[in-house]
Amino acid sequence: MKKRILFLLSVMCICGLTGCEKASVSEVKVDYGTSSIYSEEEMNEAIELIEDEFVTWDGFELKSISYSSDDECNSRNISWLNELAEAKNLSDEFTQCIMFESDFHTSKSAPGNWNADTDYDDYQWWLARTDNGEWELLSWGYC
Repeated sequence: MKKRILFLLSVMCICGLTGCEKASVSEVKVDYGTSSIYSEEEMNEAIELIEDEFVTWDGFELKSISYSSDDECNSRNISWLNELAEAKNLSDEFTQCIMFESDFHTSKSAPGNWNADTDYDDYQWWLARTDNGEWELLSWGYC
């Protein structure tokens, strides 16, 4: 019985090591644009959350990420992100938002609705925070 369990654990470890290729974010080109609202450090805090999500996309490669513009930090978008936060049972009332666009390439075995081995451009990432609080990634995709 011990041999069977040991064999199954070995097979699971080997499959775990070879079966999944993590997304790549190692050589991402970042364009901070021009902002009178956010510093590069604040943008990097938001970008880190985006990269944390992106690495869960097996085999995808993040090529670039760009700050959209200060124009996106407006009352309409903040209201929309607060509605999303409420739907996700988040209690914070957000007062700031930021949007990035990214370009990436999908894996050859892309799951679900993704086209395999394809470039995607201008994919949006929306984050919000309270005044000088921590960013919360609330939405991503094409809007």
